[in-house]
Amino acid sequence: MIGWNSIRGRLLWLSAIWLSVALLAAYLVIGSVLERFVESRFDADSAAIADSLMAGTQADDQGLAQIYDAPGDPRFSAPLSGWYWQLDADGAPVAVSDSLYDGTLPTGEEATGIAGQAPDGASLRLLRRSYTVPGSKEALSVTVTAPQAEIDAAMSSVQRPLALTLMILGLGLALAVLLQVTSGLSALKIMGRNLRHIRSGKADGLPRPNAAELQPVADEINALISQNRDQLARTREQIGNLAHSLKTPLMALQGEMAPDDPRQAVITRMDRQIAWHLKQARSAGGRQVLGQRTELGPVVDDIALVLRRMLEDRGITIQKDIPDEFTVPLEQQDTQEILGNLLENAAKWATSKIMVRARASDRQITLTISDDGPGMADADHARALSRGTRLDERGPGAGLGLAIVADLAALNGGALKLGRDDALGGLSARITLPNPG
Repeated sequence: MIGWNSIRGRLLWLSAIWLSVALLAAYLVIGSVLERFVESRFDADSAAIADSLMAGTQADDQGLAQIYDAPGDPRFSAPLSGWYWQLDADGAPVAVSDSLYDGTLPTGEEATGIAGQAPDGASLRLLRRSYTVPGSKEALSVTVTAPQAEIDAAMSSVQRPLALTLMILGLGLALAVLLQVTSGLSALKIMGRNLRHIRSGKADGLPRPNAAELQPVADEINALISQNRDQLARTREQIGNLAHSLKTPLMALQGEMAPDDPRQAVITRMDRQIAWHLKQARSAGGRQVLGQRTELGPVVDDIALVLRRMLEDRGITIQKDIPDEFTVPLEQQDTQEILGNLLENAAKWATSKIMVRARASDRQITLTISDDGPGMADADHARALSRGTRLDERGPGAGLGLAIVADLAALNGGALKLGRDDALGGLSARITLPNPG
């Protein structure tokens, strides 16, 4: 059921309420008009009968009023039909229709359309006229009635079609409202899909919506994305400048010291710290970019080309198990940083083979870089991911590679897990990332 917290739900509920109120009001108003029309028709019929009776009334030789020409309508002959007439002289009945038998109608003042009661208790609609005739001093009045049941039946015969017509009209209007709301909100649905495309890297901006009301929103979002990219570019440029401004004098200072100078260790530690914080800053900036997606295969090939001499010297091959045109939701520089560190680490320890695998499910993307080297003890996995920690001091390096990979994976909503590859026997670095679709 569509709730009140939905725009679509609010529009539909409000439309349904107002439509119901409007149709109910229409039914009451039109029904009232039809009721007056039906009653006026019966009153006109009764008035015509009364006029006929008054025209047929004459005074006899004794000055008493008599009806010499009664209406020939058969309804006034059928017993207890509800169609009655009665002539009163000075407040006393002097003549009645055959349908009344020995019963009488109440007397009174002139009236039209008032309620009355038949001798058998049935409800009547009553019309009464007062008049006189030449040759008679009597105050005459004629009363004509119509059965209320017949009036009600006539009303029902028009009320039922009216209700059915309004119901059909209501269903048609409800369908029109549904189509109107669905069509109106389709632009928002399309904009939401386009935003998901930006987030998943399939687009770098919002196309201009067809709806004029949403065009300013799309323009603002595109401007925000563009501003974000520009800020990131400036941040990285400043980071590069900072790196050069710090590292160059630091290396110059290190070169002036003797190799066995104890201050060399301090400079080395400072160099590691600078490298760590600079890469942290660059990684944090990279996470703010929306709509980035990088094809994995070419990045692996480029890194393999960089490591070619190292791999050839040691007789190591890199095998790929990556679907065609497989992409990851990362900026290209982050992808190069992650794969570069992992492949360089694998090349350092592999005996003959490095395997790069990539898989994607509906929710997750998994990258695995494995080697056939000696692997790593389980107890060292956590230490290997700590910044500045080197488990082996024999080779070059700052001990930042795996820590940077773990940090980049975390900044992109994923994780790095170290383990042992069952097939190759060496270290397995497994990165999981959310799949935006």
